Amino acid sequence: MKHVTIKDVARQLGVSISSVSRAFNDKYDIKSETKARILQVAKDLGYRPNPIAQKLSQRQSLNIGMIVPEFINDFYARVIIGVQQVLIAKGYQVLVMQSDENSELERNNIQTLIDNFVDGIIICPINEHDNSSLFKELLSKNIPLVFLGRISAGFMGTKVIFDDYKWSLFATEHLIRQGYRKIHHLSGAPDFSVSKKRMAGFLKAMDKHHYTTDQYRVIHTGLTPEAGEMAINQLVKSDDLPEAIFCINDPVALGAMKALRMHGLQIPQDVAIVGCTETPMAALVYPPLTSITQPAIEMGTSAAELLLRQIDHGFNPPQTITFDGHLNVRDSSIQVTQDLRY
Repeated sequence: MKHVTIKDVARQLGVSISSVSRAFNDKYDIKSETKARILQVAKDLGYRPNPIAQKLSQRQSLNIGMIVPEFINDFYARVIIGVQQVLIAKGYQVLVMQSDENSELERNNIQTLIDNFVDGIIICPINEHDNSSLFKELLSKNIPLVFLGRISAGFMGTKVIFDDYKWSLFATEHLIRQGYRKIHHLSGAPDFSVSKKRMAGFLKAMDKHHYTTDQYRVIHTGLTPEAGEMAINQLVKSDDLPEAIFCINDPVALGAMKALRMHGLQIPQDVAIVGCTETPMAALVYPPLTSITQPAIEMGTSAAELLLRQIDHGFNPPQTITFDGHLNVRDSSIQVTQDLRY
């Protein structure tokens, strides 16, 4: 179907393009009867203003870009919900892109959003190192930008983060209080800030409760269920299964649980499991998975509000908002079901 343009309306009426433009923009210097006739013919022809042209003329696209590392973890889906709740209510569209845990694709995503004149970007970075020079460049150009998730408190720019250190410490202490004496941590890639913070919380608990180095291990895996399965298979093969495992996230924990069952091991009688990020599957698997809840929707809401503040009021000193969580204790980590909540 042919797109009707402002030229088509002018041609149909035998008037100038500028007259049609003045009618559309409700200018004072056009007769009311001429304006009414132009608007009626435009309606009859099926004319619709070009939204892109309108936005560009206003120097605002009303589009916000958002980049997340992956969609496997329910955490990012809930973050997106929080972002959209704020921005859509303000008349913005949210363009979501996935970096697929790939720093080059993350850079390409950023460039694509900038090329499409987004008014700002919310990015959940793969880590804070790979594209740090690009992040600095964006900030130096005063492009509205908010980081969320895998970023350290001391990192430049405005950011929304979770207190991973504190809750990893609490989760590990929960296993210690249950009486487990050999505890391993399935961590992510060592250069991820989230891996560092959760590992630091785990190690603090080990030190605080005087565990010796032969009572714990940190094993760097990936962030997927397959990574959890692979880690358990290796531990079984090397005869190094601990009494309990704290996993960097729920997907890794769920993969670990699957592998333990395949080896004929019971949870938590043989090995207790704790996850992090509280995916919907945590309460549905058997036994239900103990996991750390992060307020993902609220974190997304906060990131969107911070971005709007930059867009509407300019740039103030960078802000850091740190969110708290809680530990949902379920059967995967305790011998006797208890109603515990931290």
